[in-house]
Amino acid sequence: MREIVFDTETTGLDPLKGDRLVEIGCIELVNRLPSGRTFHKYLNPQRDMPAEAFAVHGLSAEFLADKPLFADIVDEFVAFIGDAPLIAHNGMFDLGFINAELERCGIAALPRTRIVDTLQLARRKFPGASNKLDDLCARYRIDTSRRVKHGALLDSELLAEVYLELIEARQVSLDLVSADVASVEVGETVRQVRARPTPLAPRLDAAELVAHRAFVGTLGDQAIWKDYLPAPEPAPEPAAEEAAEETRAAG
Repeated sequence: MREIVFDTETTGLDPLKGDRLVEIGCIELVNRLPSGRTFHKYLNPQRDMPAEAFAVHGLSAEFLADKPLFADIVDEFVAFIGDAPLIAHNGMFDLGFINAELERCGIAALPRTRIVDTLQLARRKFPGASNKLDDLCARYRIDTSRRVKHGALLDSELLAEVYLELIEARQVSLDLVSADVASVEVGETVRQVRARPTPLAPRLDAAELVAHRAFVGTLGDQAIWKDYLPAPEPAPEPAAEEAAEETRAAG
């Protein structure tokens, strides 16, 4: 399953009054994990930058003057998002700006049904609480130390973590490295097992393990427990056993 988490920065609050996109950032999730693919662009809004907007994201008109127009990157953007669901915080705001830019390019608007709004998810899960992105990160203990100002790509990364928490699909890690997976044979079935970063400490002592193996031995050859017994350790070679005995005696 492919999903796109995205965020935008703008010159203001209303695309119908001439406000424009200045930054867009996207994170690709595949099966609820970041794939490593991202889309990030700063955009020339072809207008001034109001002080209120600059205070939020720190992107000046001078910085954006040599950046591409949305029309220059629209094909790349549309290809990146494909037909995947689009996850955003207060998603109708972002969608309104994207659709205004698509309209300027003569491209069909994205339907509202593609948006998965994490703000609405949070309001259902935490009614009456503040559900700003910073508040959700604090609630889920997600590190925001890099977030001095708003930034579309960084906010998308944080939102991806929040989204997985909200839908209770949080994985062991959200880094871009796949966890080790081992193939384990159980009877005639081969199963894929994700390795633990730190093995669990054994809860049975040696005597209990011996007693368990003896009990399983009484259940007959078809007992399913036999599929889960670890292989017995091989008996030491005679020479090795003698050498070990001599070592113990010398000690």
